[in-house]
Amino acid sequence: MNPSPAVYPPPETVAAARALREAIQDNVAQVIVGKAPVVDLLLVALLSGGHVLLEDVPGIGKTTLARALARSLDLDFARIQFTPDLLPADVTGIAFYNQQTQDFEFRPGPLFSQILLADEINRATPRTQSALLEAMQEGQVTVDRESHPLARPFLVLATQNPIELEGTFPLPEAQLDRFLMVVQMGYPTLEEEEEILVRYQRQDPLAALAPVASAETVLALQEGVRHIHVNPEVRRYLVQVVRATRDHPAAELGASPRGTLALYRAAQALAALQGRDFVVPSDVQFLASHVLAHRIHISPQTRLRGRTPSQVVAEALEQVPVPVVE
Repeated sequence: MNPSPAVYPPPETVAAARALREAIQDNVAQVIVGKAPVVDLLLVALLSGGHVLLEDVPGIGKTTLARALARSLDLDFARIQFTPDLLPADVTGIAFYNQQTQDFEFRPGPLFSQILLADEINRATPRTQSALLEAMQEGQVTVDRESHPLARPFLVLATQNPIELEGTFPLPEAQLDRFLMVVQMGYPTLEEEEEILVRYQRQDPLAALAPVASAETVLALQEGVRHIHVNPEVRRYLVQVVRATRDHPAAELGASPRGTLALYRAAQALAALQGRDFVVPSDVQFLASHVLAHRIHISPQTRLRGRTPSQVVAEALEQVPVPVVE
């Protein structure tokens, strides 16, 4: 029996994805200096229907990046400052009694936006953190037994400071697993930091940033990237990399099947953004640490030896032979 022919997306899907990437990169670069790879990762998450945890020290530009992305795509933006006294209703909204209509009405919270910045998410209590779970997984919020769908596209950009741990509530593994990827922005180079001073000398360039795309474009591409072709050899390579994290001696728990699917979807989106209608092994290699490392649990003893989940992923990539794909 002959194998079924490979299915590729229409050429206009790949062209539109590449055009979107170039337009967003150029637009965000007016505000954020030298973070093109980070913008690529956010676009991968957006087209994959996933969410991102930005893990870095304060003052790097995480909030500015989120605002610049929302303005570039002409999407509704909301920011929540997570604190220990923040309640779930402050995030999702409340049902209140309207005396004029003599009925309960739902008042949406900031969660009902298209790009939500959950700032310092690890400062809120686990109860409030969990208010995001249903929204991130199912795209809806349930209040008083009534479900309310969220606007699409929907992207959560959560931030946390990995250095300051006093007064924080670390995200449990189940919630970390809801994030498609974890991204670190890093400090700018000397030249980039000088450019920041020049650019912000007179005014904030974010105020004049204009949209270059729309929600309709994003929704169409979210459907289109699902058709990006993945060669059977590349698909097997991707699965072997994930399974290698489970067999690694330093890992108590490896990446879950949800992580496998997340890496698969992310690789399809990255290929489209780079102007290809097929996935190559380098897509998997570029994304593996961002998508898999936060899903790997290593023992405290292993951490004391200086090992990290990212090293586990890097060693898994070294162990698995890379297929040669024409």
